Amino acid sequence: MSPYMVIALCVAGFVLGFFLHKLLVMKELGGARSESERILAEARREVETMKKEALVEGRDQISRERADALEELQKRRMEQEEKESRLKRMEEDLSRQESIARSRESALSALESEISDKERSLAAKQQKVKKLMEEQNRLLEQQAGLTREEARKVLMSNLEEEAQLEAGRLTRRILEQAERKAEEKANWILATTVQRCSAEHVMESCVSVVNLPDDDMKGRIIGREGRNIRAFENATGVDVIIDDTPEAVVLSCFDPVRREVARQSMEKLIADGRIHPGRIESTVNGATDEMEKKVKKLGNDLCMEVNVSGINSQLVRHLGRLRYRTSYGQNMYQHSLEVAHISGLLASELRLDPVLARRCGVLHDIGKATDHEIEGSHAVVGMELAQRFDESAEVCNAIGAHHEEIEPSSLYAVIVQAADAVSGARPGARRETLEHYIRRLRKLESIADAFEGVGKSYAIQAGRELRIAVKPETVDDAGAADLARMVARRIEKEMEYPGQIKVTVIREIRAAETAR
Repeated sequence: MSPYMVIALCVAGFVLGFFLHKLLVMKELGGARSESERILAEARREVETMKKEALVEGRDQISRERADALEELQKRRMEQEEKESRLKRMEEDLSRQESIARSRESALSALESEISDKERSLAAKQQKVKKLMEEQNRLLEQQAGLTREEARKVLMSNLEEEAQLEAGRLTRRILEQAERKAEEKANWILATTVQRCSAEHVMESCVSVVNLPDDDMKGRIIGREGRNIRAFENATGVDVIIDDTPEAVVLSCFDPVRREVARQSMEKLIADGRIHPGRIESTVNGATDEMEKKVKKLGNDLCMEVNVSGINSQLVRHLGRLRYRTSYGQNMYQHSLEVAHISGLLASELRLDPVLARRCGVLHDIGKATDHEIEGSHAVVGMELAQRFDESAEVCNAIGAHHEEIEPSSLYAVIVQAADAVSGARPGARRETLEHYIRRLRKLESIADAFEGVGKSYAIQAGRELRIAVKPETVDDAGAADLARMVARRIEKEMEYPGQIKVTVIREIRAAETAR
């Protein structure tokens, strides 16, 4: 082969390779272009999908916000309608009261006019009667042979005796009627008095003061829109009073146990610093459990102190609750301890069972540990409570009879009565100084001694009873009842005292003769 052919073949091969290489490069470029177009198409689709999803989510968000706004608007509209309805009712009530007042005013005017007419008519009749009486008196003086003054003295003497007898009968009849209505009237008076009373010992017995580190804590206790204070009051059943008193809040409740739980819970919340409804509920529950354990421990300690065993656990729990009860300022837990010890000593002196006497004494005021849902006096409630938990008949009777609401059936009931009186009567037991205590007893006796016919008076049972011995030749049986009533009214008018004072008038005639 010639060199020219070789060169031609090489050139031809080079050209062919060049075109083949160019063809391959163009093919690769077409594939890359189609791949890029595919990627761009997928990216466009993803962008469109994301735009649609964002648009749908935005529409949902707008719909939710619109629904919330409509709900809030509807709520405010209902509140506004309710306020308008309340105002409308108040306006109607005021209009009705105004019309009633106008009608009463017109009725009173008519009544005044009628009374004026009757007064003029009565004055005319009185003049006529006066003339007739003068004529009758003149005729009577002629017939009787007595002057007008002498006849008046005789008549007044007879009328006075009849009036005294009639007054005695009328007094007894009124007292009998009053006794029948006494319970209903007393309940009404007590309900009215509790609403109006603001005596110092009531205030001290119904509130607890919690100190705050600073006044900023008051805002945290109240919470946003008052949610914290509402949660606390709902959880504890205690009213929280936040006023201008610096660095202090007041807890108010008649139930001292519930108030003590609230006080401990408030102090824990203030110390912790986290005050919100969830924390409040858990703290109150914890304080309630702690109080329950403390009450049981106090009841067991009291039983151990008086050396009494075998008392039901529920009664022991009620004994522990007495630690937070007071009566006229006297702590019932300490009072029960005193009565138990005094009862045991009295029983020992009388050669009776001192353990049974202490058991009666420590349980005598158990009814005061019950809440307001149980009706009845504390003595009867305590007796029923002891019966429910299988206490003996002597113990139940001593509890129920310690205020003479039922008849005592054993000497133990009488011992508990005496021990209860001794514990409550000692000077200083019930917020009363010795000087005031003696002054009150002397005042009672001086009031009784001021009445005619009183021989001697005695203030007993720490001034809760006044016994009056009268002279039998001066005061009869009807006069004794009148005297008791008048002394009681005088005591009510001139003295201030806790509870009640029983006035007993004793009229005794003794006849004696010597056999020779």
